[in-house]
Amino acid sequence: IGFRLNVHEGPQSISPRPLAVPLKSGMIVSDEPGLYREGKHGIRIENIVVVQEDVQSEFGHFLSFEVLTICPFERTLIVKELLSEAEVAMVDAYHRWVYEELKELVDADALAYLKAATAPL
Repeated sequence: IGFRLNVHEGPQSISPRPLAVPLKSGMIVSDEPGLYREGKHGIRIENIVVVQEDVQSEFGHFLSFEVLTICPFERTLIVKELLSEAEVAMVDAYHRWVYEELKELVDADALAYLKAATAPL
């Protein structure tokens, strides 16, 4: 993981372009789904993940990702009225997970913030 203007360190990456270096267990990469409306605006939600072994089946060997950066979405940027019921449920489920993962790791002041930040939409 890079910093400043070198935000992507390879040679591995998640990309629609074919790359010579496959992802392997233990590699750390950024997962950056985004939506961009040309000439208007865009948004990207970025997490850092570690590649891990997952399953072997008759279809092959599969890897999965474990999220390393766990934090709530910024509530002031969410307009609930623009979300479907399924999208609200997804955000609420994600926030429940964030709360459960972090609640034992923070002090009382941070816990108060965490409760407010992860409350249902």
